[in-house]
Amino acid sequence: MVLKCIAVDDEPLALGLVCGFIEQTPFLELKGFFSGGLKALEMVHHEQVDLIFLDIQMPDLNGIQVARLLDHQPGGTGPRVIFTTAFNNFALDGYKVDALDYLLKPFDYEEFLTAAHKARNYAEMKAPVKSLEEPGDAFIFLKVEYQLVRVAVKDILYIEGLKDYVKVYLKNNDRPILSLTSLKDLEVKLAPKDFMRVHRSFIVSLEQITAVTKNTLFIGDRMISLSEQHKEAFNTYLRKWL
Repeated sequence: MVLKCIAVDDEPLALGLVCGFIEQTPFLELKGFFSGGLKALEMVHHEQVDLIFLDIQMPDLNGIQVARLLDHQPGGTGPRVIFTTAFNNFALDGYKVDALDYLLKPFDYEEFLTAAHKARNYAEMKAPVKSLEEPGDAFIFLKVEYQLVRVAVKDILYIEGLKDYVKVYLKNNDRPILSLTSLKDLEVKLAPKDFMRVHRSFIVSLEQITAVTKNTLFIGDRMISLSEQHKEAFNTYLRKWL
């Protein structure tokens, strides 16, 4: 995934540094650079921008004001922000506008790259469901402890919902992945042609079902109940193959 970026800073040297860092990062594409927030907002309203490296102290609009305006775009589809500033007293304001990261000047390429990776991971996690329709390359990111773990959709056997977590059972993996998310969130992300909710506590990979009885599904030697609430939808799917 390549992120379309712009850089905004009223200091020419700082602006040039960020632009140089963007151009040497393979998964970032520099679409423009500006010395003030008004011109940056104008571009965002007319072209797709995924990520803004944004200075805070600027003469027309400061970076916090720009971020607030971006956050109020229709549908919440505005680009994400990484602040670049020489002052550490804006960290709380950055948190309030949901900035992805906060780079304190002077920063080096390693610090820049860490922030850029955070942006790419976020974008991949929020990628549209249609990306999961592409065979072979489909994946999701799961929150596991303090990291995001990439999981190939084709490897998922079934998912069990707990109170605040899910267990994701995978091929060739004896232990499930325990992730801080919900069945409802995963149900939205997974392609309905490949996965189905069959019980309040279970989503199954339709391809991995090995046997079916009146009220039960089998995936290998694991037995999963088919609830009354979901039976009609499952039977409709099953009739296609009878």
